Order: sequence, then structure tokens, then C-alpha cells
Amino acid sequence: MSQTALLLIDLEQGLDVTAYWGERNNPQLEANITALLAHFRVLGRAILHIQHHSQRLQSPLRPGQPGHDFKPEARPLGGEPVFGKVVNSAFIRTGLEVYLRQRGIHRLVVAGLTTDHCVSTTVRMAGNLGFEVWLVGDACATFARRTLQGQTIAAELLHQEHLSSLDGEFCHVISTQTVLEQIRA
Repeated sequence: MSQTALLLIDLEQGLDVTAYWGERNNPQLEANITALLAHFRVLGRAILHIQHHSQRLQSPLRPGQPGHDFKPEARPLGGEPVFGKVVNSAFIRTGLEVYLRQRGIHRLVVAGLTTDHCVSTTVRMAGNLGFEVWLVGDACATFARRTLQGQTIAAELLHQEHLSSLDGEFCHVISTQTVLEQIRA
């Protein structure tokens, strides 16, 4: 089995600010993240955290704001690396790729926020860089978006469209339960 790491993307408190982002899909996100973290920690597997450092003044994800902090259920423990990013991809100007290659990590189990932005961008890039990616669909979420014509795309529809677009091309979309069954010591 190739070396496997859990890669958690942008699980920050500021993404709970509905006044800024709107309504989110997947209310099971936090429970699934908690299960994944517990499983990887018990097995002693690598866990990597990605934290968005927004450059926008009004963003709840800007460093120095309370929203920049990790969600309580996703806080890194000592020894779990945190890679800060300022763009959508966790691979741009973060040292993540070098870190993974130096440790022989070939498979990434990816979860986090948001499905259509940072998760999608990171998964696409990881796939293009040759990593095997398992995207945990029920441990990701997003928000409703407006089309250029002013219509609203529901968060769940947008989430499912992006998972469908990524699956088989850049990754394998799987469930939390499948990860728990497949990843062993």
C-alpha cells in the first residue's frame, strides 16, 4: 500500500459565518471530519492541515480574525503540519508537494471546504502532479452561488456537480465510511 496522508482543507471557523457565505450544504461535514481525524490519528497516519490566509480585508478567513482559527473538531495536534495558502490551491507557494515527495506520500485522502473552490483546485492539481487522490465527498461542503444571469445554484447541486466532474478524472470520490474501511495500519 502506498503511503497515505489525510489532507484537510480550510476547516476554519470563518466558514461558519452564514452572513458572509450564505447557507452551506452537508450538515454532516464536521462529524465526518471528526471520524476521519480519529481514524488517522489512531493508526498513526500522516495528517496535513491547509489553512487559508485570505488577503481580503472583509474576509473572516483573514489572519488575525477569529474566523481564521480552525474549527474545534479540526484543530491540528502537535506534529501535524499546517500549510498556509493565499490562493485556492494548497500546492501553490506552500511547500506541500516537496513535503509529500520527501516522505514518500503517494495517496491523498482529501476533505474540507469548499468543494467548488479550494478542494476542487487542490484535487485537480494533485491529480495532475501524479498523486492518487481519494476525495471524501461526504466530508466536503460548499455554499450556494449566483450564476452570471443572477440565478441561484443550490449548494448541494453545486457540490454534486463538482464531485461528478472530478471523479474518475482527477480522483476517486468516496465516502467517509469507505475510507474508514480501506485505510488500515
